[in-house]
Amino acid sequence: MMIAIYPGTFDPLTNGHLDIIERGAKMFDRLIVAVAESKRKKPLFDLNDRVTMIEESVLHLPNVEVESFSNLLVDFMKEKNADVILRGLRVVSDFEYELQLALMNRKLNANCETVFLMPNKKYIFLSSSMVREIALLGGDVSCFVPKPVNDFILRKINDKGRT
Repeated sequence: MMIAIYPGTFDPLTNGHLDIIERGAKMFDRLIVAVAESKRKKPLFDLNDRVTMIEESVLHLPNVEVESFSNLLVDFMKEKNADVILRGLRVVSDFEYELQLALMNRKLNANCETVFLMPNKKYIFLSSSMVREIALLGGDVSCFVPKPVNDFILRKINDKGRT
């Protein structure tokens, strides 16, 4: 059984992420979307909300699981008996960063392989940080994120407006 891990902060999950998840689900027997705690990035959504948003967005994919992690990715891979890290590449600048990560992960675990997927071209420009910025400024992000994520965003923005 080939198990892959798709790690990220997913703050929030975008349609570009979902595109990678759906395509990865076809490539691997089991795909674990690994949501990084990432306190350093100060996410808009807490870890439990990010996990829930993704779970609700991947209900149509029976071989996809969603879990959080706060340790080294290579250690999480060992815990899950995973063979591969799945990563998305949008632009050339992504490649430089992702190459460094892939090489470091392989240095930490010689059996660690990384597979890169290009998103559908309609998602090339899309990033979680852009979605957050648009949403926080009152813009409509419904065309950039799955419906469950949009619902979470609307609740979050409305809650912030009341405080």
